Amino acid sequence: MEPAVRVRALPSAHAAEIEEIVVSDQRRAYRGDFSNLETPQAIQTIDSLIMDNAGVRDLNDALDLSASVARQNNFGGLWNSFAVRGFAGDENLPSNYLVNGFNAGRGFGGSRDISGIETVEVLKGPTAALFGRGEPGGAVNLVTKRPTGQQGGQLRFSADEFDTRRGDVDLRSAAFGNGLAFRVVGFYEDGGSFRDTVDSKRAGLTPSVQWQMTESTTLFYELESTGQSVPFDRGVVAIGGRLGTMPAENFLGEPGDGDMEAEVLGHQLELRHAFNADWDLLLGTTLRETSLEGFSTEPELTGSRQRLNRDGRTLTRQRRGREYDSEYSVVRGEISGNFETAGLTHRVLFGADTDQFDNDQVFKRYRAPNLSANPSLQASYVLDVLAPVYGRFPLPAVSLLTDRLEVLEATGIYFQDQISLTERLQIRLGLRYDDFEQSLHNRLNNTRQQQSDSRVSPQVGLVYAINNGMSFYTTYGEGFRATTGADFAGNTFDPNESVSAEAGLKFELNDGALTGNVALFRQTQDNILSADPVNSGFSLATGEARSKGLEFDLSGAVADYDIYFSYAFVDAETANATLDFNFAQRINKGDPLLNVPEQTFTVQASRDFTVAGAPLTVGGGVLYVDERLGETATTFTLPDYTLVRAFVNWEPTAQTSIRAEIDNLLDETYYTNSFSQLWVQPGTPQRLRLSAEVRF
Repeated sequence: MEPAVRVRALPSAHAAEIEEIVVSDQRRAYRGDFSNLETPQAIQTIDSLIMDNAGVRDLNDALDLSASVARQNNFGGLWNSFAVRGFAGDENLPSNYLVNGFNAGRGFGGSRDISGIETVEVLKGPTAALFGRGEPGGAVNLVTKRPTGQQGGQLRFSADEFDTRRGDVDLRSAAFGNGLAFRVVGFYEDGGSFRDTVDSKRAGLTPSVQWQMTESTTLFYELESTGQSVPFDRGVVAIGGRLGTMPAENFLGEPGDGDMEAEVLGHQLELRHAFNADWDLLLGTTLRETSLEGFSTEPELTGSRQRLNRDGRTLTRQRRGREYDSEYSVVRGEISGNFETAGLTHRVLFGADTDQFDNDQVFKRYRAPNLSANPSLQASYVLDVLAPVYGRFPLPAVSLLTDRLEVLEATGIYFQDQISLTERLQIRLGLRYDDFEQSLHNRLNNTRQQQSDSRVSPQVGLVYAINNGMSFYTTYGEGFRATTGADFAGNTFDPNESVSAEAGLKFELNDGALTGNVALFRQTQDNILSADPVNSGFSLATGEARSKGLEFDLSGAVADYDIYFSYAFVDAETANATLDFNFAQRINKGDPLLNVPEQTFTVQASRDFTVAGAPLTVGGGVLYVDERLGETATTFTLPDYTLVRAFVNWEPTAQTSIRAEIDNLLDETYYTNSFSQLWVQPGTPQRLRLSAEVRF
């Protein structure tokens, strides 16, 4: 075996993928025309080659590659929830990620599959001056696969030892004479798992069309259609506060509930027009409809109802029914360009957006009586966690608990000017004005609540080019996020407010073959909801939190290796004494934030060889996640873990490849996230996956 000649664009599908990344990186929405070294912000780019080498299949796996991102409660496996630099956002709504720069991630359509995604960008730090409402730690932007104008395609089939079968397709058309080009990306997955009775089916299709109307005008349209049938799975329980005391494969729900059904239908339309070499126009709109329906059986969290605390094996459960529907629409327009005045170069963005999120929720529940009433085992709807017997009792009828429609409407105007003061020094000034309104119609008692407010979010940044391959930057920004509900007196809550600051060093070595970033950050958040100590069942916006830390990211080629490294130290804690929002337990100043590890790092490397005249790639990676708080207002923690993965990819011909990969090579027992000691998500044991790809 001898080392192959080091070529970044391999003679396979990767060449087309890398070219597409370059195309999609031009003048991104909200970003302007700035190189990485002159952007006063840490931006981590996880491209398709990095994700392929890591065996990524969904968004959670992709975000594991960023040490700055921590997994949060995943709602029984049915949404993506994550914290960036320690801050997670609303625990009762899916994370509001961006798609091609659009605020387009809200809804209940299930966990996002990575099919159709070219690049995942983690935009760290203060971004509210452009993106508007959000979290201080940053945002996640998904860049989708778009038509390239080059005819081709690929089919991939894979299977693993847990009986998961998957097929992926990616078809690309040549550019027609009228400037049209098409692309169709899709997948189908029939998934097993290491969890007993937990099987799933997922399918998705994301066709897109790009029309080069004139030399300076491009129209792009993409459809997103996905469906998932997935059992609702809260994971395992920590008996007496100790993990590992029950088999990780034991499912604690009821197979008789059937699957949760999640569906998405989304549209994205984008028009770009270049007035000349200096000025561009972007107009776009997104409409995304989602639904989530089905029944689930879940561990009861209230101690006064929970039998597990008595004998260590008899689990009291709830039964729940959900009918969630949402519609999210966004319209945005943006002009970007540059000009000179008084000897200074200005690069400006000016834009406006408006969006509306309709969140319709019908929630039903059966709940066991308090143990003081001496309920029967059937009334407690119990399950033996050590030796579960499903269907022991009839599925209990559920009663209507929530029936409401919440509507959030917001309109924003933003402006950014990056001024070149000297050849090496640039300053960025940004400002955004948002006007928003929330209305909540409780259809159970026919009451309505409404609030409206406006906020100004400033940002200022500075970039100093040390040389052609290195720059120093610093930035400061403020932001907010509206908070739903009202206090005991019927007054709506003030918005959640945040302040962020960071400073860092960026570098590009070997003519850009190796890029990296080192950053220090600090951020605070106020008006976090907490329990009202006087009026039980009500809340107050009195909580405060803060985080600070260090990050180091590195990506590119070193000698004959492709390498990727990400490290983060995050010190995230409560900044004042308060009561936990969910259980009214006391949180002390300095308590850590839920599911946020202090240290995380991930590293992976691969190398190309030639065997019998055919390319062979060998690689692997390591993910380390520190211990984390597993339940708010307690000392329960999830243990740290280290995962090792390895892969080999062989291309016997220019059109085919065969791949074998092993996740969790050392078969480590680990837990990815939790909400309480009774809702803990176990990680997947050692898993072998084989796949084959055909390109044409």
